[in-house]
Amino acid sequence: MASISRRRFLQVGAAALSTTLGRNVGWTFQPPGERPPRAPEVTVLNPRCRVPVSLIIDDSTCLVNLAHFAMPQFAEVWPNRAEYQKPWRQFPREIPDAFVQKFMAWCGENGVKGKYSVVPYPACVGWLDCDLPGWSHQELERSLRIVREEIMPHWDIHPEMVTHTWVINTKTGRPYEERSQRFMENWGWSEGRSAEELTEYIAYALNILKNAGLRCEGITTPGGFGSRARPQLSIATLEACRDVFQVEIPHYFRDVFTGAESVAPRVENASGLEGPEPRCVVSIIGCTGDWFGGWDGDTPGSPDKFITPDLASGRMVEVITREEPAVMVCHWPGMFFNGRELGFQILQEVVKRLHARFENLIWMNLSEIARYWAAKELTSIAIAGQQVAFTAPFACPGFTIELSGKLQKVPEFSHESQRVVFQEVSGWRNLRPGTFFQKNQGDKDRYVFCFDLPKGKSSITLG
Repeated sequence: MASISRRRFLQVGAAALSTTLGRNVGWTFQPPGERPPRAPEVTVLNPRCRVPVSLIIDDSTCLVNLAHFAMPQFAEVWPNRAEYQKPWRQFPREIPDAFVQKFMAWCGENGVKGKYSVVPYPACVGWLDCDLPGWSHQELERSLRIVREEIMPHWDIHPEMVTHTWVINTKTGRPYEERSQRFMENWGWSEGRSAEELTEYIAYALNILKNAGLRCEGITTPGGFGSRARPQLSIATLEACRDVFQVEIPHYFRDVFTGAESVAPRVENASGLEGPEPRCVVSIIGCTGDWFGGWDGDTPGSPDKFITPDLASGRMVEVITREEPAVMVCHWPGMFFNGRELGFQILQEVVKRLHARFENLIWMNLSEIARYWAAKELTSIAIAGQQVAFTAPFACPGFTIELSGKLQKVPEFSHESQRVVFQEVSGWRNLRPGTFFQKNQGDKDRYVFCFDLPKGKSSITLG
């Protein structure tokens, strides 16, 4: 990878880690970094007053059925665990591209978006930027072309580290000789690693996908990768994604919460908000277990845990009702389910029920969610008279705010020399960028505005 300035790296790492000193920082929280002033009269709402929903697909890659190849490697480390003693030889070695295309075509028809992992060196079978033994080079190139042309336009692509099994020595490109949990990506290797070491490893994975023609704005951690090195993981994601792909707002998927805790994205390590190079990284939180088909493609799930047949309850109903991003989690072998496609059928039923129950959903991929939350938390908002002023380190489409006041004329949005008159609409269902509507609450007039927030300074004039 291109070299990262060690001085710059140590400055970022020291600043972030020092934020944790003297605090009782929980294992789910990383250093938030800078936060700008915010007028208390203004509330940033969900985009267009809708609740983001998304789908995280783990353990996916080109052609390789990771469950078939990874299970014996997991069993080598944990020979007494029943989950690794399944008849993996009977699992198909391939998840065919025909299923990928069928799945993505249905997602396109139903608006489903999210994240699709592409493991760069899946279970040490072969390198996606070179050759995949067991498949011809033409088959690999066709599979990569499907990812580029049919998945990337609407889905984020993530490496799920290098192999999802054995740790690779980045100097040799080979697995380390020791075969223990300490040298498994899923378990002990990341514990005690510095941010610089994790950055090198993550960048190694990103560069393989870059060589294969895939762009990534974030990463997914395999299993327990980074679970005991969370501040370092946050910094490493920020540095590696910016270094390899010059990503403006890197993000990562590490955690799933299925209890009462918030599942809102965490904007971490924010710095330089008033300068020319603002920085942050966003942790995206999954809100469900894999209740589709399991990581092994052999664990039947049910749509009812997501949303019940009467549409009244279930985990997705719970999270959507409290208006937090509802990000479902699945594994690609479980979607395919050894050719029976059981996980896919469950997803189809879940989406059907969600669309029947809710009008206020907006499907977003993870980079879109990350951008919105970065803008939501890091944009400075001030009120002076009849003007609401914004200073945004990052641009954001569909930025939506609520404020109180009295309109003396049709409100206008200003940025540099441009002035745009807002159009009034009847309510949230018609809300789109450049529009607003009035909410009457007792004696107070409240207004909701939606606009494309530009980077830098802009304002809304109310009167």
